[in-house]
Amino acid sequence: MNSKAYFTLGGSGLRVSRLALGTMTFGTEWGWGSDESGARQIFDRYIEAGGNFLDTADLYTNGTSERWIGKFVAESKTRDRVVIATKFTFNADPGNPNGGGNHRKHMIAALEGSLRRLGTDYVDLYLMHSWDRFTPAEEVMRTLDDLVRAGKVRYLGLSDVPAWYASRAQTLAELRGYERIAALQLEYSLVERNIEDEFVSLGIAHGMGIMVWSPLGSGLLSGKYKPSRGGAEGSGAGRLEALKGTTNPGFMKFNERNWKIVAELERVANELGRSMAQVAINWTANRPGIGSVILGATKLAQLDDNLGALEFEIPAELRRRLYEVSALPARFPYTFFTPGIQAMITGGAIVGDKPPGYAPPQLIDGQPAGVSKE
Repeated sequence: MNSKAYFTLGGSGLRVSRLALGTMTFGTEWGWGSDESGARQIFDRYIEAGGNFLDTADLYTNGTSERWIGKFVAESKTRDRVVIATKFTFNADPGNPNGGGNHRKHMIAALEGSLRRLGTDYVDLYLMHSWDRFTPAEEVMRTLDDLVRAGKVRYLGLSDVPAWYASRAQTLAELRGYERIAALQLEYSLVERNIEDEFVSLGIAHGMGIMVWSPLGSGLLSGKYKPSRGGAEGSGAGRLEALKGTTNPGFMKFNERNWKIVAELERVANELGRSMAQVAINWTANRPGIGSVILGATKLAQLDDNLGALEFEIPAELRRRLYEVSALPARFPYTFFTPGIQAMITGGAIVGDKPPGYAPPQLIDGQPAGVSKE
């Protein structure tokens, strides 16, 4: 990783590493992950490589992730150097209906708990972990703004929310003078491209940088599953094996479409002389609207490999192959935004003759968002 490669996060002035360190793997409480010694080695290597962006959440490994980050940061004396992102929403108090959610009562309690575990008096980036379907965006944004004004939070983000909700939240912030949303944390990879329909253009147009989680498809694109060696279900240990049979869509990756993507990824990686993981991360990191990609290594060797993901360029032809094998079919209403339908609006005239750099943000690889090249 280039130690000088930083992006400003969304429309803010906060500089963050293009590769963030995900710490959901810090702790073994969930049946996989790193023990404290291994986690400390990963943390140290990431900092030595110039990384400054640490991602965690209040309930990752039952709080162990936050506690270890707090300890590692304090011992390395890097608090002013690092950007700590943590999240709230989920319930750690079974039976208590207010023990989770995005309402004011839980949000404030969750932040106080995170601050204690992290051993700090402020969080750099505080994110709503998931839409709870009930709490109005007005309540969420007012409470988040209060936390910023109280000095306990510096920047704000949303994770795993509908695009309309993120848009409403940002509009409320702009209208009422609240702290604006700087980041959207969303799943994105060669095997999960649904955010291209709306989130990419939303983030670009309204100053919300996308933090990618699971750029390796929960390990499917990591190189553990190699079609050339008979790679298929059961061929590699990891989260996909440990959570086989789960109802969590983030870990339901074994299907025919994805195996085709893995096969093409292996061929491209071989042509480049790079690991499959590096190519997958590189492809994701260089897509429109992406501010930072979260790495989730459980071993030092995995992190070392991942940190080299931005040290090369994928030639246009190879990018095209990866794009096409992973393209999703256009869905309504995005089928109405194809060149053919748009010609019915313009009367067949060619529209969009602006010079390079002025392309509308909704265009992805020269195509309207959500529309494949087929």
